[in-house]
Amino acid sequence: MAIIDSRTPDPKKFISGATGDWEVIVGLEVHAQVLSEAKLFSGASTRFGSGPNENVSLVDAAMPGMLPVINEECVRQAVRTGVGLKAQINKRSVFDRKNYFYPDLPQGYQISQFQQPIVGEGVLQVSVGPDSKGGFDEIEIGIERLHLEQDAGKSLHDQHPTMSFVDLNRSGVALMEIVSKPDIRSAEEARAYLTKLRTLLRYMGTCDGNMEEGSLRADVNVSVRRPGGDFGTRCEIKNVNSIRFVGQAVEAEARRQIAILEDGGEIQQETRLFDPAKGETRSMRSKEDAHDYRYFPDPDLLPLEFDDAFIADAVSTLPELPDDKRARLIASGLSAYDASILVSEKAIADFYEQVAEGRDNKQAANWVINDLLGALNKSGKDIDETPVSADQLGGVLDLIRENTISGKIAKDLFEILWTEGGDPRELVETRGLKQVTDTGAIEKAVEEVIAANPEKVAQALAKPTLAGWFVGQVMKATGGKANPQAVNELVKAKLGLE
Repeated sequence: MAIIDSRTPDPKKFISGATGDWEVIVGLEVHAQVLSEAKLFSGASTRFGSGPNENVSLVDAAMPGMLPVINEECVRQAVRTGVGLKAQINKRSVFDRKNYFYPDLPQGYQISQFQQPIVGEGVLQVSVGPDSKGGFDEIEIGIERLHLEQDAGKSLHDQHPTMSFVDLNRSGVALMEIVSKPDIRSAEEARAYLTKLRTLLRYMGTCDGNMEEGSLRADVNVSVRRPGGDFGTRCEIKNVNSIRFVGQAVEAEARRQIAILEDGGEIQQETRLFDPAKGETRSMRSKEDAHDYRYFPDPDLLPLEFDDAFIADAVSTLPELPDDKRARLIASGLSAYDASILVSEKAIADFYEQVAEGRDNKQAANWVINDLLGALNKSGKDIDETPVSADQLGGVLDLIRENTISGKIAKDLFEILWTEGGDPRELVETRGLKQVTDTGAIEKAVEEVIAANPEKVAQALAKPTLAGWFVGQVMKATGGKANPQAVNELVKAKLGLE
C-alpha cells in the first residue's frame, strides 16, 4: 500500500546537513496499558508493584487446556479511546497470533490484531509551541489504527550470575497499540504528539500514562529525506519510556542517518535502542516485516463483534475532552496560551474550574498558572500534592474581590497557606492582614511621602507618569495594606495631577 504524504514541507523544521537541508519523517507506535482491574484474556490482577509472579493465572502461564476469554472492559476502553481520537470504530475485529520468539511470554506467541483492528483511522490535533510570542502551531497527526494486544512479561538478567529470571506479572496485560501516520516532522512535534496523547488518555481514564511504571511506551520510527522527496528507509527505536527521550531519540537518529547518507552510504532497515546516557541509538536487530511474524487468526477466539448500543454505552461517561475544554476556555476570554496550560492535565483543569466557579476566570487563571503552578514547579510537586487547595485559593480571590486584602497581601497570604495551611479569612483576621481602607490614614501616609521627597514632586509635575513612584512608596510605608486604588487617587489629588 502506498504511503501518502499529507504535509507540505516546512523549512522551519528542516535539519541542516553538510550537503544541504534534510527533512525528518517520524511515526510513533505507542503502547498504552489499558486501565482495567484484570488482564486482557484472564482474571489475573493488573496491580503494579506486586511481588514477582504474583499476578499470574493458569492462562497467563499457558498451562495445557487453558483458553483465553476476552475482557469486556478492555474492549470498552479501546472503544472510548477510539472515539476520543475521532477514529473509525470497527464493530467487527479479529484477534491474531503473532508468532515470534518471546522468552517472557509462555505461549510463545502474542495475541494481537493485524488486518482487522478494533479501531481504524483517526486524527489527533496537536499544539506545538508556544513560540516567543506565546503562539502555537496547530497541526493534525493522522492515526493509522488502534489495536488491542497482550503485553509480555519481563526477563531479569541481573539477579543471578548464570541464569535469567522471568516475572510474568505483565504477561497478558491489555495494551492498546496506537499507531500514528508518518505525519510528524520534528523532535518537538514528536514530544507534543506524545504529550497530547497521554493527556487525552488520562482525561478519558483509559490509561494512567505513567511512563515510569511502563504503562506508556513508544516505538519511534525515523527516516530522513531531501525536502519533498520520497520517503527514506526507516529505523525503529524500541521502547522509549519518556517524552524527553522520544525527542532526543528522534534528533540522534536523524543525525545518524543524515551522516550516513551524506557519506554515500545506505540506511539499513533495523530495530534500534536509544541510550540516553550517550545520546545515541544503537543497533538491536534487523527490522522484521509483517510476514516475518506469520500472523494467522487465533483459533481460540471468535471474531469480536458489538453493536452501536455497546459503543454508545461505552462513551456515555466520557468527560469533556481537552480540545473541547480548551476551546471553551478561550471562548470565555482566556488566552490560547493560558488555556493550553490549564488543560494540559485533567487534575489542573479540574482545580482551575473549582477556583473559577463564580469568580473572575482570568484572575483565577493567573493565580493557578503563575502562583500555584509556579510554586509547585519550584518545589518539585505535582498538582495532586499541592498544599493549597482549590477552596483555599478561591477564598483568597474572594478576599481580594471584597477589598478585604490587597494584591500584595494576597501574595503574603498565599505563602502562609502554602507553608502552614489554614482558613484564608481567619488568617486575615487573626494576623491583622486586612487592607487599610480608612482614607484618613491613607491620606496621612501620602502627605508624609510627598513632604519627604520634594525633588520627586517636581519630577512628577513635569512627567505625570512618575506619580506611580509615590504610590509604591505609600504601599511600602503601609506594609502593602493600603487600598491601591485609594492611594492612586489621593496621590494624584495631592500632586494636583487630576
